[in-house]
Amino acid sequence: MALLRWVSTVVVIGAIAGGVYYTMHGDSGGPEAAKGRNARAGFGGPVSVLAKDAQKTDVPVYLEGVGTVKALNTATIRAQVDGRLLSVNFKEGQDVKKGDVLAKIDPATYQAQLDQAVAKKALDEALLANTKRDLDRYQKVGTLAISQQQIDTQVALIKQQEAQIKSDVAAIENAQAILGYTTIVAPFDGRTGIRLVDEGNLVHANDSNGIVVITQVQPITATFTLPQQELPTLTKAFAGGPLVATALSTDGQVELDSGTLKVIDNQVDQQTGTIKLKAEFPNDKRQLWPGQFVNVRLLVDTLKDVTVVATEAVQRGPDGTYVFVIGPDNTAQMRAVTITRQDDKFAVIADGIKPGDKVVTSGFSRLKDGSTVSVSDGGSAPATDSPHHKKSPDGKKSASADQNAQAAQLPTEAALVTGSTAGEQRRNKHRHHDRDNGASP
Repeated sequence: MALLRWVSTVVVIGAIAGGVYYTMHGDSGGPEAAKGRNARAGFGGPVSVLAKDAQKTDVPVYLEGVGTVKALNTATIRAQVDGRLLSVNFKEGQDVKKGDVLAKIDPATYQAQLDQAVAKKALDEALLANTKRDLDRYQKVGTLAISQQQIDTQVALIKQQEAQIKSDVAAIENAQAILGYTTIVAPFDGRTGIRLVDEGNLVHANDSNGIVVITQVQPITATFTLPQQELPTLTKAFAGGPLVATALSTDGQVELDSGTLKVIDNQVDQQTGTIKLKAEFPNDKRQLWPGQFVNVRLLVDTLKDVTVVATEAVQRGPDGTYVFVIGPDNTAQMRAVTITRQDDKFAVIADGIKPGDKVVTSGFSRLKDGSTVSVSDGGSAPATDSPHHKKSPDGKKSASADQNAQAAQLPTEAALVTGSTAGEQRRNKHRHHDRDNGASP
């Protein structure tokens, strides 16, 4: 019984081994079929790549930093006198002009104080007039009826009463000013916020909250920072004239407004190593709002007639930077290049290639110097470069293919952006790019 079990086991193992051997070494179509399978698997044939021509163009150079929008003027409207709030003459969120009445406080008490000051002045004026008449009589009679001392005393009394009248005038002006505080007006053109006190409440001059906050949003400012390393470039450009500043959304995709740089701060923040700047925007469409976070892009220079390629085309190796240039015979040639400026989108090439050269922008995983390539026009992704470029079973292209096709599109005018945010994005992109490709000259 044990012998029979042992024989059955040997037979089963032999059958499995034979099936595996036939699968691996059996006839599957001959050498041509093997070549076809290898080509489809990416082991033979031309390397499929995306490419774009190097171009000569004018390249604007930008500095970009993160900033905060601030109102040009902000005022908390508070009562300057105590009293009952008779009326609130604005709506929340209303645009107001300088001098518009915002609220009124009960003026009865302050009107009475003004009337008292006016009456006091009239009384003192009457006394002065009587004193002057007495002095005239004294002077006509002369020292025969009164002494010289009485005349001198009368002259001094007139001067005292004249001084009193001046004090009365000042008291009237003070009472008028206090009475004017019962009518609260807008100090500048702006927009009202949420009402902080309702009609009928008692308000006081020492209230901390106030009645409403007004902000001037047209024009408006944005305060942002740049690394101190950019200070020489910034000051040189600013000395040549006003610099154009563009406010962008936080993702950098939407242009909110365009204005000018107004102020470069007079000192560098030693804790952060940054310099603070302020730009002003007309804000006609009111895309900017106080307290909003924005990216501010500052145009500091324009490079004239330079050769530009997509940043994706630039590779890095032990001997420096290089690109793959596609020759007339569809072979890739590795060329060392010198880069003057670069950001996450474009690279300015000083030496190594010329305008019109077709450089590879995607498909580096199997690419070598002298490799035969199949150039795609960017409408579809390479078919043999990577499993991520294959179509899914439902016939749709993968997201990686679409991204590579978009990366190959180089606009006719490039722009270089550097700064507190753009520089970090560029460094992260290159570190990831070098780690994935692994190619070297």
